[in-house]
Amino acid sequence: MKKIDASTLDLKDRVVTINRVTKVVKGGRTFRFAALVVVGDGNGHVGAGLGKAAEIPDAIRKGKEDAKKNLVYLERTESDSIYHEIVGKFGAASVLLKPAVEGTGVIAGGSVRAVLELAGIRNIVTKSIGSNNKHNVVNATIAGINGLKTPTQVARLRGKTVEEILS
Repeated sequence: MKKIDASTLDLKDRVVTINRVTKVVKGGRTFRFAALVVVGDGNGHVGAGLGKAAEIPDAIRKGKEDAKKNLVYLERTESDSIYHEIVGKFGAASVLLKPAVEGTGVIAGGSVRAVLELAGIRNIVTKSIGSNNKHNVVNATIAGINGLKTPTQVARLRGKTVEEILS
């Protein structure tokens, strides 16, 4: 997989969840925060990251930086959908991604929707199966995106032309 330079992209971010973690110490309770952040340019590049800090803005900033390090690229169809059905798995979470025709929209839950919208997908049907842990669902969605192949990639693997594959 090729490394993507995040500095050249116009990335937007979305905070999926903020988790407050409490630690009980002798002097009382200390609170820390973990933020799950998804970044994308709406043109095929998307990534997710986790940031942890004592303050929420710092956790979000760290999550953005982590997400920029984990960018992946998604090749889309002319109707801004995916080429084929795939199941992404991470931990106990599975996400089914199915291509859809123009005008369908993004049929997805919150965590999956954040990833797909920031990736620039406009027509897709999804179903989250198994665990509904937001961290695992986001990572399962990105795992599914990583497993997608374009018709040209499939044709090259099979030693055929794209026309032979599509007919």
